[in-house]
Amino acid sequence: MGVKKNMKKVLLDDLILNAETLQCKKVQLKGKELHKLIVDFKVRSEDYHHVTTKLYENDFIIKIPEEKLEFSGTIHKYSTSITNLYEVGAVGDYHLELVEKPS
Repeated sequence: MGVKKNMKKVLLDDLILNAETLQCKKVQLKGKELHKLIVDFKVRSEDYHHVTTKLYENDFIIKIPEEKLEFSGTIHKYSTSITNLYEVGAVGDYHLELVEKPS
């Protein structure tokens, strides 16, 4: 799967992310070929607490139903355009890179 520009759903356990861009590739880590998922998505102020609380868990079952892809993974990189989404109506751009956990 290359870079996808249309909205796709990415699940981190029970949290649904509507990916604006999504890229899945294979990477070599500790001698194993693992999935790496790069996701860009928006977070609204009303969802901020739920999303950030989930991201702090840093250990997920990651699913992309449309691609029939599922793996256990952790956050490799994470960034956001805004640190205070408690203002009503605020929207932040999030960038998340997830890597499959070696078995």
